This record gives sequence, structure tokens and C-alpha cells, in this order.
Amino acid sequence: MLPRKPLGFLIFVALAVAAAAFVWFGLPHDREVKSLGLFLVKLLPFVFATEALARLDVDWAKRLKLPLITLPIAFLVFFLYFVPKIFFYGGVETGTRESFYALYYHVLTLTPLIILTITLANRLGGGTPALTRRLAYGMLLLMLSGLEDLAFLTVNDHTDPAYATIPAVWDWASHMTVFLGHPPTRNEAFAFIAVHVVLALLVFFSPQRWWDALASRVRPRGTRSESA
Repeated sequence: MLPRKPLGFLIFVALAVAAAAFVWFGLPHDREVKSLGLFLVKLLPFVFATEALARLDVDWAKRLKLPLITLPIAFLVFFLYFVPKIFFYGGVETGTRESFYALYYHVLTLTPLIILTITLANRLGGGTPALTRRLAYGMLLLMLSGLEDLAFLTVNDHTDPAYATIPAVWDWASHMTVFLGHPPTRNEAFAFIAVHVVLALLVFFSPQRWWDALASRVRPRGTRSESA
């Protein structure tokens, strides 16, 4: 049987997930607030999630290495669903090429800030230097992997025939081109993504002694180490 604190946390997580699913799949995606009751219902996922976080037993979470699992997952939900949707609706379908480029640049700049914000919150909450580096560098590798490019092609309903299927050459993926020396083919892009995902997983779940060795090199003499 689960201890009391994790049980309360898990109950509110389940309530938050259920409420979020109801709001997302059961209610219309309207820009306008039609009624006070509907407004309050749409706030329920946030309230339940907040109560779950307030009840989280930090020591229990650390024993299960939840920061290394939940924080990258939260980042990937943002990066692999909402970012492609932002690009699709905000620039590709309705905007000009110039507006899309401006939007792309701002989101491109925002994403590392999101990574650092997540990492800062973890560090201020007691995360160790090793965990801080794992999270920041691992999520950066996921950002640079090309996963978002693949998600853009797969989570959106494209009307442009050029993107209705995964293109044979990814000529827009300049971050891959600068590494490969040419626009990647579809298979090269898949390989590029796979390598970066494997590297990110190695960062997240590599042996602790690697990070201890790194910390010993960058830590000023006389300071006390923190274990991950």
C-alpha cells in the first residue's frame, strides 16, 4: 500500500488528467469565454494539478528519479505538440512567409528559455548540480534532434501536398544541414533524430560516477559536493 503523501498526490494527478481530458476532448476549443461555469470548469485541471504538486513527497519522487522522467516529458509535450501547432496555425496556414519566419525565430528563442526555466525551478527546489546538468543538456539535445520537425509533419493536418507525406529531402532543416553539409534525406533525418534521442537518454540515465567526475573538475577546491 502506498504511503499517505504519494497516495494523495496520485489521486490529484488522476483528477487533473481526467479534468484535462474532459476539457480538451469534451469541450469546444473556443477563444471566447461563454459562461462563468464553463470558465471555472476549464480551470479545474490547473487547480487539481496544483494540489497534486503541493502534495508531492519530494523524497519519494527523488527515490523514483521522477525529475529525470517527468520534467523531460513535460518539455516534450510542449515541444512536440504545442510548438508544431503554433507553427502550423500561426504561420504556415494563414500568415505570410515573413510572419512565419518571425514566429519561428521567437519560438526558437523561447524554447531554450523554457528548458532553463524548468531546470531553474528544479535547482531552486533542491535539485543537485548533476541533475541540473542532466536535465538542461538532455532537453537541449531533444530540442536539437529534429523531433519537432517530424512532429510538425505528423501532428498537423497538412493541405499542402509537399507536406502531406514526409518529404524525401528536408531542405528546411538547416540545423541538420550544417552538420551533414547538405540537406538531409528522409532516412538521414531519421538517423539524425535517433542519434540525438539516444544521446539525450544517455545524459538522463548515464552512470552517476560520470557526473561526479565532471563535478569534481568544475567545482572550486574546498567546496562540498552534492550527490544526485
